[in-house]
Amino acid sequence: MSVANGRALLATPGPTNIPDRVLQAMMRPAEELNTAAMIALTDGLLGDLKRLFRTEAQTYIYAANGHGGWEAALTNVLSRGDKVLVLSSGRFAMGWGEMAGFMGADVEVLSGSWRAAVDPAAVEARLRRDPDHEIKAVLVVQIDTASGVVNDIQAIRKAIDAAGHPALYMVDGVASVACMPFEMDAWGIDVAMSASQKGLMTSPGLAFVAASDKAHRAHERATMKTLYWDWTSRRSPLHYMKHCGTPPEHLMFGLRAAFDMIFEEGLEAIWSRHALLAGATHAAVSKWAEGQALSFNIVEPSQRAASVTPVLLQGYEPDALAEYTRAVCGVTLGSGIGDLTGKAFRLAHMGHVNAPMVLGAISSVEMALQALQVPHGSGGAAAAIAHLSQGASQDRATL
Repeated sequence: MSVANGRALLATPGPTNIPDRVLQAMMRPAEELNTAAMIALTDGLLGDLKRLFRTEAQTYIYAANGHGGWEAALTNVLSRGDKVLVLSSGRFAMGWGEMAGFMGADVEVLSGSWRAAVDPAAVEARLRRDPDHEIKAVLVVQIDTASGVVNDIQAIRKAIDAAGHPALYMVDGVASVACMPFEMDAWGIDVAMSASQKGLMTSPGLAFVAASDKAHRAHERATMKTLYWDWTSRRSPLHYMKHCGTPPEHLMFGLRAAFDMIFEEGLEAIWSRHALLAGATHAAVSKWAEGQALSFNIVEPSQRAASVTPVLLQGYEPDALAEYTRAVCGVTLGSGIGDLTGKAFRLAHMGHVNAPMVLGAISSVEMALQALQVPHGSGGAAAAIAHLSQGASQDRATL
C-alpha cells in the first residue's frame, strides 16, 4: 500500500519547495502598477539582488525563466558574429551556448566532462591561443544541475587574468545563488544571472541579471539588443520601463517574502545549511555505493554540488525507482537528463529544505532500493543522520 498521503515533497532541482510564507504573500489582489508601494517593491528587490549576488553592479528583473535570463545576459553585451567560449561541464553551459549560437554568435565549446569540473588550466591555455582577443565572452555555470558539478568560479577568473584576456566573464548562478558562496565583485564576474525557482524559493517565472561597468561598456556597442531585454530601457526612471511593461506583481510579492526569509536566516547561515545537508546526502550515497549498482556521477568529492546530487544506477531503471518514491512515499526525485538520461536519478537539497525533508527523501530512496531489490550498501539513512548530528549545532544550555 501507499504511504504517500500527506504533504508531498519535491526533491527535484527546480522547481523546489515553496515556503508557505511565500505562497501566502502571493495570495492578494493585484495593485495598480505605478503606486508608491509597487515602485518601492521594485526598487527594494533590485537592491536586495545586489546583496544576493554580492555586488555593487546594476541589477535587472525579468518576467522569464532561467533561459530568459541567459538571453537577457547575451543580447545586452554581444553583437552578431562575436565569438564566445563555452566551458562545458554538463548540460546547462552548453544550453547557454546553444542560445548564443541561435542568436548569431560564433560559439566555441571548450570540451569537458560530465563527471568533473572545468579545468582552469585548460581555460588559460585556450585564451592564450587567442592573441587577437577574438573571444568576447566566456560562459560557465557555477553549479550544473544535470551533472551535479560545482565549478571553481574564482579559479577560472584567475585563469582568465593569467592569460591577460579581456573577455567578459559570464556566470550562471541559477542553482548556486542562495545555496553556496557567490561573490560577483570579489571574483571578478562581469555578468551574473540567476532565477527564482531554486535557492530563491519562489515560483518559476523570474530571472535576474547583474551587470558590471565593463559589461555596460560592452552593452553600448552591442548589436544583439532587443527592447524587452534592453538594459538602457530598463534603467529609465519610469517604473513600468523597469519591467518593459506591467510588472509580474504576484511573483514579486512572493519574491519579497522569500528575500525576507533569506536575510532573516543570513546568507552565510544558508550556505552552511546547504553544505551540511549536501554532506548528509553524500554520506548516504557513499553507503549505497558499496552495493556496486549505485555511484556518484561526480567522482571528486570536492566538486560535488551543494544543491543537487545525481546518482548513477547501473543495471536497474532509475525511472522505476523514482516512480516508487513518488507513488508510495510522496517524494518526487529529479530524473537524469542529457548524458544521464535513463542512467541516473537526482536528489536535490536546495532552497527551502531542512534535515527532516532531506532525511525523508534519503529514506524514501533507501526504502525504494530495498523494495525493488536493488543491490546497495545498507545504512545510508543512518550515515546521513550521523553526518547531521556531528555537524549541526545546538544550544546545549536548553537541554
